[in-house]
Amino acid sequence: MRHNRKVNHLSRTASHRKAMLANMTISLIMHKRITTTVAKAKALKKYAEPLITKSKQDTTNSRRVVFSYLQDKKAVTELFSVIAEKVGDRPGGYTRIIKTGFRQGDNAPMCFIELVDFDENMAKTAKKAKRTRRSSKKAAAEAPAVEAPAEEAPAVEEAPAAEAPAETAE
Repeated sequence: MRHNRKVNHLSRTASHRKAMLANMTISLIMHKRITTTVAKAKALKKYAEPLITKSKQDTTNSRRVVFSYLQDKKAVTELFSVIAEKVGDRPGGYTRIIKTGFRQGDNAPMCFIELVDFDENMAKTAKKAKRTRRSSKKAAAEAPAVEAPAEEAPAVEEAPAAEAPAETAE
């Protein structure tokens, strides 16, 4: 059993796994979305999200720490400039994993992992779905005030409406 074994080794040595996750993180930062297997995406999420959190503080030390993980100047610059300003107010959860089916050759479960704030399609639906929750007491108190004008509306006389078409016929 794998009690307290939180790292998925992905059938690789430690150096290979570290290099692979660094390369995948660089690709995610540069392209904002990559396609991979579900197991690699989950491992990448645990690797990349602390680096994105570190990029919120633009200090020399945080840049050096992130560079020690990534070893790519362009990716570090992109992370600290473009990505950090978009995720500045987000408390966490910078990536999203969406499963896409199974790979043709070996039937491995595939997905794409993307940065949440950079997907235009999801951003449009997220703005529409944003609602606040209210207690049932407030909803019950507001309900009679809305229903009162609806009761007055049906009290319209229909007799003058019948006379109007006769006048237009002339």
